[in-house]
Amino acid sequence: MTTPGLPLRQLLMSLGEPLVELQAAPLGLDVPVRDVAILDPEDPPTASPGELVLAIGARGRAALPALRAAGRARAAAVAVKLDAPGQADALREAATEAGVALLSVRRETRWEHLDSLARAIIAGPDAPDASGAPGAPEPNAGDLFSLAQTVAVLTNGIVSIEDTSSRVLAYSRSSDSDEVDDLRRLSILGWQGPEPYLSKLREWGIFQHLRSSDTPIAVEPHPELGLRRRLAVGIRAGAQPLGTIWVQEGAQPLAAHAEQALVGAARVAAAQLVRRRRELSADVRLTQTLLTGLLEGSTGPQSLATHLGLDLRRPATVLAYGAHTTEALHRSDVTGLISVHTAARHRAALLAPIESRVYVLLPELPPGLPMTTVRGWAAEVVAAAREHLGVPLRAAIGSTVEGLSQVPDSRAQADRILDAMGRGGVDLDVAALIDVQAEVLVSEVLALLQDRTGLRDPRLTALTEYDRRHGTRLAESVLAWLDALGEVRVAADALHIHPNTLRYRVRRAEQLTGVDLAQPQQRLLAMLQLRLPADE
Repeated sequence: MTTPGLPLRQLLMSLGEPLVELQAAPLGLDVPVRDVAILDPEDPPTASPGELVLAIGARGRAALPALRAAGRARAAAVAVKLDAPGQADALREAATEAGVALLSVRRETRWEHLDSLARAIIAGPDAPDASGAPGAPEPNAGDLFSLAQTVAVLTNGIVSIEDTSSRVLAYSRSSDSDEVDDLRRLSILGWQGPEPYLSKLREWGIFQHLRSSDTPIAVEPHPELGLRRRLAVGIRAGAQPLGTIWVQEGAQPLAAHAEQALVGAARVAAAQLVRRRRELSADVRLTQTLLTGLLEGSTGPQSLATHLGLDLRRPATVLAYGAHTTEALHRSDVTGLISVHTAARHRAALLAPIESRVYVLLPELPPGLPMTTVRGWAAEVVAAAREHLGVPLRAAIGSTVEGLSQVPDSRAQADRILDAMGRGGVDLDVAALIDVQAEVLVSEVLALLQDRTGLRDPRLTALTEYDRRHGTRLAESVLAWLDALGEVRVAADALHIHPNTLRYRVRRAEQLTGVDLAQPQQRLLAMLQLRLPADE
């Protein structure tokens, strides 16, 4: 059964001018929008009837294939970002010819933010009445957008609802963009309040009040900062802060009973957020359990596929992320960054922290997806973590497998690569097996030597113990000489010592241990065993 969908007119009224602008609507504004689809630039341009297609990564004329495919599929609209004003003309012409609406998205808008808001609006009950004008929905309808619009009607203000991290969850419509101040505009565009403004609110004690009190607080206007007068109230469940409702004053003063309306709205919002958290928490826990079981090979793929509606037979791969410390890797901002960046590139991506690593499963990959594309996604995450969080990550790309049943094999390969990268000698932040084949195999041989002491030469073990007791560097010198294939000057330069010193150390090591480094097998074993950590 096909859902009726939300009229495009209503979606545009809810999203508002801060995020999108209508460029063309050849079939009118009553076209139903039933779902949101993210079209990755690496995917073939496809769409389904009634979809709002977000053409990420395809700016300007590069979005023409997406427009044409959307028209053929009878999609509702395509949203694109424009690099220059002149690009809109060609796109409008193509949209009109294809019979699909065209929306331009502000360059500052984050795609995942637009995706989240559009889905919330389409799923909610906030619909126009018969005249096409927005109504005043009931606040108990279970939809934060509906609640925000109701509060706007009751307070005569401009409303936004935010979580405890100042991320915008929902907001009311504003008929006049001139009424909206800089804080409101930038918060909606960026999905989060801009730090300079948030810093001022902290300095004025606003956030402290919101965390500790159920009563509204006024923020006086600051024209020099682009701030109009506003009221705010904390959303709380007992002593637990859940978020904030903000009401900005527009061209008209706020209603006399605005504070009372805010208190009631905060209680309604608390119930909705608590219910949402419980539902999401239960779903997330189940998804995490099934995903972890699949990655570890203890659970078959059918349960996860059924739960999430995944195709068992489409290609998949696993990315593994590691860091120098487990604490750094499992910080919420790090895992959040990995999740957001990966989801922006592949909407079905799933994330699971397991022990000292974070794994990302990429199911339902397009057939023939180039390895360079996945490598680029992982490189974006690594670069963003370093730039924004100061956390150095390493990423390993597992093999692309034919279906979900082989996901444990892809995870195992990613682990092998990360193990090799963690042992050093690999000057890469992102690697696939083809990049580090030799390093991976040597790393696994070393792991075998490390776990099974009976495979080691006791004379070489005695040499490293001699160095530890006497503070000498004989084992290190022998290994450098072996790595340089017997080139004394090359090895001496690497150790920053005189060649004669190196010659003495190699002879002394042979005398102490009885090892004959003229024998090829002994040299091979020494090259491996002397790579083990010294405390072994």
